[in-house]
Amino acid sequence: MKIVGLTGSLTSSSKTFIAVDKALDYAKKHNPEIETIHLHLKDLSVGFCDGRDPSLYEGDTKYLIDHLKSADGYIIGSPIYRGTYTGALKNVFDLIPNDALRGKVVGFIATGGTYHHYLALEHQFKPLAGYFKAHVVPGSVYIHNEHFTNKELSSYEILERLEALASDVVSLTSLIDKRFEGADQPTIPRKVLV
Repeated sequence: MKIVGLTGSLTSSSKTFIAVDKALDYAKKHNPEIETIHLHLKDLSVGFCDGRDPSLYEGDTKYLIDHLKSADGYIIGSPIYRGTYTGALKNVFDLIPNDALRGKVVGFIATGGTYHHYLALEHQFKPLAGYFKAHVVPGSVYIHNEHFTNKELSSYEILERLEALASDVVSLTSLIDKRFEGADQPTIPRKVLV
């Protein structure tokens, strides 16, 4: 089983990176035999989606797409800007094939300055997963500035919730094993005008 962590932040001192990394540690603790990889958009030179077939991208963009396609489950995190996930993360979802997450399990993490945007997980992240026909683990985790001390997660409650999220991603991934993909959607071909 391969669980990919994806951090949709472009900053080096990212609270979101810390949270996703911690969740991946918990996933590995839950099942030491799984493979985990953490993709931080800050470390990749990802091109903008221009509508071409996802298989035609190269470099870091191809690397990102290939890891997301080959994953069995995901822990995806983003800071909240203007009430939603980052534009960099939205670009990733524009790049990947429409069936890349189909029937797979996703756990979401969001970070913000205060609790002001915690509902973005319900109103922004979950519909996106629904479009891709992914299974969302109930109980997404929202984290704000007061949950950190000296650039480390210090809230026992948040650490406990991250552990539960990670454990559920691993458990649900092994249980459904991509068997429940739902009804087909209409075919939406990518087409570039020439």
